Amino acid sequence: MAEAQNSPTLGSARAGGPPPAGSTTAGSIAVAAESTVATRMSAPPSFDVADFPVPHGREEEWRFTPLERLRGLHDGTAVATGSGVKVAIEAPAGVTVETVGRDDARLGRAGKPVDRVAAQAYSSFEQASVVTVEKEAVLTEPIRIAVHGEGGVAYGHQVVELGAFAEAVVVIDHTGDAVLAANVDYVLGDGAKLTVVSVQDWDEQAVHVGQHNALVGRDASFKSIVVTFGGDVVRLHPRIAYAGTGGEAELFGLYFTDKGQHQEHRLLVDHNTPHCKSNVAYKGALQGDGAHAVWIGDVLIQAAAEGTDTYEMNRNLVLTDGARVDSVPNLEIETGEIVGAGHASATGRFDDEQLFYLQSRGIPAEEARRLVVRGFFAELVQQIGLPDVEARLLDKIETELKASV
Repeated sequence: MAEAQNSPTLGSARAGGPPPAGSTTAGSIAVAAESTVATRMSAPPSFDVADFPVPHGREEEWRFTPLERLRGLHDGTAVATGSGVKVAIEAPAGVTVETVGRDDARLGRAGKPVDRVAAQAYSSFEQASVVTVEKEAVLTEPIRIAVHGEGGVAYGHQVVELGAFAEAVVVIDHTGDAVLAANVDYVLGDGAKLTVVSVQDWDEQAVHVGQHNALVGRDASFKSIVVTFGGDVVRLHPRIAYAGTGGEAELFGLYFTDKGQHQEHRLLVDHNTPHCKSNVAYKGALQGDGAHAVWIGDVLIQAAAEGTDTYEMNRNLVLTDGARVDSVPNLEIETGEIVGAGHASATGRFDDEQLFYLQSRGIPAEEARRLVVRGFFAELVQQIGLPDVEARLLDKIETELKASV
């Protein structure tokens, strides 16, 4: 598997850890390129959809996305129906669940929409779900949010807010068929700890475009695990900002892209506050003609963010011919007073030596392939920490692998 470790755009390289090297490409199935965060967006963040031009695919932030398959989410022609999605929330004691109107002051606190679809979602939803964990509450059971598509078009907004020193795990499970544009806000009070597992297990014809905004308080910890399997087109945009010093963010992702699917994950970690940390690790496997995965990892270290420590990595395993990966890590540094910063991208096929080793010990070729892929994903699956969710995802990986044989 060829790996490209790219040097920062500005400022110093990482102190310790993997050393950055020059930007490279990994064949025709992957691209690792440099570009600054500032040049990536065609309009500043805004809640008003009119502030964003209708994309045509030539814009930097849309150049990988098949706009014709978004079913009108990008140009305003997708009209919400009564049979869009159904949302069900199960929460333990110490959690308040509310359904609020558009005028609730808690909506949009974690970040503004950064593209036209996110702004359309914010302008079009009628009611939002607000889940609040009271301060100092330590939940022993996860909050489970089930989003089930019922065949229509829907726009949504959800807020998860933790009080100071609260601890919680949230599982957001997307299933069924829908054309959905939604924003999710995570607001962490000082010293809070939040783990979010977002699973995209849609039916094969579903379209899902989402922006995830996390505002991490002083000395707070945020962990995100994004898992994408289903859907015709899934385009997710996780974004991190810090509200105080000492904040930490971990962003993990796992995706399995099948024939004809487009799965796109675009991340931004905005280090706007001194002495904060971030770590990003996304892994994907692809199989089948027309399978297309896109990973964009943007990290911005602003001039005020001295003492930042950050690293991002994306790795892809191509299982068959006809699949395509675009992997673009970007690192922009506006101060040299940092602990470390670096990024890496790697895309390749099965390691022949690994397969040979397993087969030489009597393991059939098909089983050897499964073991390699399961090992490839195991590190990220273990980050979830919920046995029922981990078992379900491992079963899903097994099902996907059987389809490739």
